[in-house]
Amino acid sequence: MAKIKLTKNELKAQRDDLTRFRRFLPTLQLKKQSLQAEVRRLARELAERRKAEERARNEIESWVRLFAEPFDFAPFLVLDEVRLGQGNIVGVAIPVLEAAVFTARLPDPYASPGWSDEGVLALRRLVLLRLEREVLRLQHALLGEELRTTTQRVNLFEKVKIPECRERIRRIQIFLGDQQTAAVARAKLAKGKTSARESLI
Repeated sequence: MAKIKLTKNELKAQRDDLTRFRRFLPTLQLKKQSLQAEVRRLARELAERRKAEERARNEIESWVRLFAEPFDFAPFLVLDEVRLGQGNIVGVAIPVLEAAVFTARLPDPYASPGWSDEGVLALRRLVLLRLEREVLRLQHALLGEELRTTTQRVNLFEKVKIPECRERIRRIQIFLGDQQTAAVARAKLAKGKTSARESLI
């Protein structure tokens, strides 16, 4: 604990600090709770996206084995544009997937196997699910980092700043109380000596 001045001004400053810390602490605690809820929600959404991705992959595997014809899906799965917007959750700026645009249209029905359209659409759904999952993962990471910082601040206020202020106030009050008691004792001694001198005169 840093050395403090044992004065009335310092006592007022410490009381003001304590009031300010107590006023900000509930706000930080509320932010922490909101962040915890959002992090849990995002974790559930991530798990749901993984399951949806797994289901999509299983659906593709179930029918893709039926077709032996080779077909190059790569040109139809290239993303031309991924637009990310910016959202805000509990004061944290997060990326939000607004749109994903694929470069090529669907395959030419005359130059490709009949099942290729459905195959391209299924693979595009899989790509979009992965993209959504990656954006959710990034949101989760950003909110997790903010939660860690907010938790540190809450702990700083609860376990360090508020107890330090209380201890400083206690020490200053004890010192000032001792000073006041000593002043009263000195005044009584001085009065007693004055009375004794006057009685001799």
